[in-house]
Amino acid sequence: MSDRIMGGLGLLLAIFFIWQATLIKESFISDPVGPKVFPIIIGVLVGISSLAIFFKPDEEPEWPEFSRLFEVGMTVAVMIAYAYALPLAGFVVCTAFAAGFLSWRLGTPPIKAVIAGVTIAVGIYVVFHLILGLSLARGPWGF
Repeated sequence: MSDRIMGGLGLLLAIFFIWQATLIKESFISDPVGPKVFPIIIGVLVGISSLAIFFKPDEEPEWPEFSRLFEVGMTVAVMIAYAYALPLAGFVVCTAFAAGFLSWRLGTPPIKAVIAGVTIAVGIYVVFHLILGLSLARGPWGF
């Protein structure tokens, strides 16, 4: 039963996601594919996956214990905080904190998680901003 609920919620999320993607305004200077295609593809994949879960549920699902569900909740909270802090603190700082936290929760020792977070943030910044020239959120320090 819980798999069908999850599949139904996933399908509703996919429909909402696709609907929101169709509302993206296109610039007059745009590539042939446009900004709507990738989010729509993601929405379709989520919808197909949700339908598979809905129509072929696990007969005896095993729910994780509360501590694991709490970790998932904390991860969601970190990602929401990341989205809100991005325009204020900038890409590199926010990504370093988020990637460091996620690395730590995936089992990396704390010091190595901090190093991983900073390395991931700087690496992505170098590739996407400095090499490819894409615009990333600038914080009060300009990066």
